Amino acid sequence: MKERLSRLKIIRKLIKSYRIESQEALLGYLQKEGFEVTQATLSRDLKLLKVGKLSDGHNGYVYTLPGEDERQESEQTLVQDFLRGYISIDFSGNLVVIKTYSGHADVVSAALDAMAMDEILGTVAGKDNCIFVCLREGITGDQFLDALKLRIPELEE
Repeated sequence: MKERLSRLKIIRKLIKSYRIESQEALLGYLQKEGFEVTQATLSRDLKLLKVGKLSDGHNGYVYTLPGEDERQESEQTLVQDFLRGYISIDFSGNLVVIKTYSGHADVVSAALDAMAMDEILGTVAGKDNCIFVCLREGITGDQFLDALKLRIPELEE
């Protein structure tokens, strides 16, 4: 999970910093940053980030990040990803364990990270179906769950 979140951050940075016209070029930049990914993985990452292509005005197209309006829509999509992927939430002290369906841990964790909740110190996703959330000092599991329900009213306990 760490790798995927790191890769998504790097992809955003690269698209902001360079004129990137193709997935091949972006794969090259990612390799220079130490990420070995397939074209299929990159394609999924670009879709998740809602990256588009715009004309550069010189007979070419470059990758662009979504605007503010699209970012809100993207966050709504991530909330839906959270709801589709999670199975249960349990906590002890300042640690929260979120169990997910197989293969959904990274997507659910990305959705949680995108919410930028003040209650969360950090998240760590397992490879497949488990996420650990460390809460900030003084925040209880119940407080976290209440805050999460404010953002995702459809959330069931």
